[in-house]
Amino acid sequence: MKSKLITRAGYKKLQEEHDYLWKDKRPKITAIVNWAASLGDRSENADYQYNKRLLRQIDRRVRYLRKRLEELNVIDYSPQQEGKVFFGASVEIENEDGEILNFKIVGPDEIYDTKSYISIDSPMARAMLKKEVDDDFLVQTPSGKKEWFINKIDYEQKN
Repeated sequence: MKSKLITRAGYKKLQEEHDYLWKDKRPKITAIVNWAASLGDRSENADYQYNKRLLRQIDRRVRYLRKRLEELNVIDYSPQQEGKVFFGASVEIENEDGEILNFKIVGPDEIYDTKSYISIDSPMARAMLKKEVDDDFLVQTPSGKKEWFINKIDYEQKN
């Protein structure tokens, strides 16, 4: 099951996507569909068929965004998080081979834009929750368990 957590920036981005699709893109595509429909035979009208399909995709995404935005919980930075890994943390970790990874722990709706974000629902994020700098933790991978160490924890939005 997908978490219902999201950062304020992630929520804003989803809201902007919704507004763009609903207020800008959908009216333009609707106008094209109406124009193409006025040309007559819709069964062989590629403009009509393509844009009608695009309109259905837009409507489907708008419905999803409206439903998802209602159920999401925006999580803001809290000073109590300082020094430990929680939702919204930017973390640098290292394994025994010296491999270093940097990422931010965010909600599942935010991970699609960048490789430097991981979902709070991921095994890696779950394994490091509440850990502090210099703590180690184990993560189950397809090739077995791997040990990682926390080098750095940072929170961007400090109130």
